[in-house]
Amino acid sequence: MDIRLGNGFDVHAFGPGDHVTLCGVDVPHDRGLMGHSDADVGMHTVTDAIYGALARGDIGQHFPPSDPQWKGAASEIFLRHAVEMTRDMGFEISNVDCTLICEQPKIGPHAAQMRQVMSEIIGLEEDRVSVKATTSERLGFTGRGEGIACFATAALIKP
Repeated sequence: MDIRLGNGFDVHAFGPGDHVTLCGVDVPHDRGLMGHSDADVGMHTVTDAIYGALARGDIGQHFPPSDPQWKGAASEIFLRHAVEMTRDMGFEISNVDCTLICEQPKIGPHAAQMRQVMSEIIGLEEDRVSVKATTSERLGFTGRGEGIACFATAALIKP
């Protein structure tokens, strides 16, 4: 059996807006996240974790931010691509674990919906998709409320 682990990390700064999109869910907030696509830091990180487990680079290599066709694109496109690549290479995604790092907005009230959306896109049961959050105890850029960071791990298996 071939077992692979991949990690992803991403950050996005806050900018103008009235919501943030996290793991496919629009969460009301007094600011948005800045990025070339929809700036879904959670989905970007899980996508990179899958690419990492496959040793296939990162999201920027597959969807360059310099390419205008990806401006404002839904991050679901990127995650679906990583999932399809996984299957094409003969692997199955065993589970993913995603941790959002921010002071605001509060993630807890939205975590179940985020897990549901992510599990549907990835094609996993919800009990194999973890979405959780932590703060940075008011330290660093996340602690000052300047943006959101995220890290994720994906486990892939080839029977």
